[in-house]
Amino acid sequence: MEKEYSVRTDLAIEAKDMYVEKERDTADIPGVKATDHVYDHVKVSHIEISKDGEKTLNKKAGSYITIFADGVKKQDTKMQAKAANVLSREIEKLMNQNNIQPNSKGLIVGLGNWNVTPDALGPMTVEKIVVTNHLFELKYETVAKGYRPVAAISPGVMGVTGMETSDIILSIIEKFKPGFVIVIDALASRSIERINETIQITDTGIHPGSGVGNKRKELSKETLGIPVIAIGVPTVVDAVTIASDTLDYLLKHMGREWSEKDKPKKALLPTVMPIKHDNLSDLDLPDETRRSTFLGLVGNLSESEKRALLEEVLTPMGRNLIVTPKEIDGFMADMAHLVAQGINAALHDKINVEQDAHYTR
Repeated sequence: MEKEYSVRTDLAIEAKDMYVEKERDTADIPGVKATDHVYDHVKVSHIEISKDGEKTLNKKAGSYITIFADGVKKQDTKMQAKAANVLSREIEKLMNQNNIQPNSKGLIVGLGNWNVTPDALGPMTVEKIVVTNHLFELKYETVAKGYRPVAAISPGVMGVTGMETSDIILSIIEKFKPGFVIVIDALASRSIERINETIQITDTGIHPGSGVGNKRKELSKETLGIPVIAIGVPTVVDAVTIASDTLDYLLKHMGREWSEKDKPKKALLPTVMPIKHDNLSDLDLPDETRRSTFLGLVGNLSESEKRALLEEVLTPMGRNLIVTPKEIDGFMADMAHLVAQGINAALHDKINVEQDAHYTR
């Protein structure tokens, strides 16, 4: 198959994974430095992309931090608070890395359409941001130490306002004159597992609307003239990704069942093989012969070939839908609260993430 499927993802960590899958090489990627850490049971991945690595991963040079906040899906409020603490610390590191001063004025921008739940992360987060700029402007003497001037706005989307989001933000910057901008937006992922449990932070900026393949003008230091920190959470996948992941899960499950020799042999039929494994990995994939036995020619297609085939089938019929989980309302409320807590704690020394924080469910 000559055609390759253009995977819809905004995550640098997935771009790195795709490069490794394509090249079948786990060695160092030219121009890319990746490290993983665990802080208070929260996994964090750091990826540094140099100018040489831009073309390799098709991502702008800069820092990309990925926080695995699985507490949102699990409805674990303690893990959500831990993730918010880690988010706060990583934002502070990026701010120091970009020479943002402790008293520098900040502008928080919630990108997205508040009328569409999967795209409402930005506006929902902005509602929970501690804004203080008006106090500095009107009642400076009442502001305690440990706070900085912060303003927040949700500019909407072009389909609602009729204006480029970047033009609105640039106009505000020219008048407000902040020292830095933090933008929050919903993203897209190539993996079902990362939906609503992965937070990406980067100092390279963002394209509004990229989560649904509708990129607008870039928001970055190059376009706005001041440091831009982008925070994104994947909330949608396309139907090709869902179908591809389902085939992978099926093969891994069959491979695991086949390898468990201590158990009596079972007929590998859907009616008698409940999917009971929750820790399936690539090591569970059966060999090529068994893949062909299970799924015929499709079983031995490469990842890109499989996705290209699924796109070829679904797209002409208009079936390559953008999909979000049915529990999205609760996920978005919890994730917006988590992200807002992390931002507030990072910007104001007096604010800490509450361990017993209330998450809407």
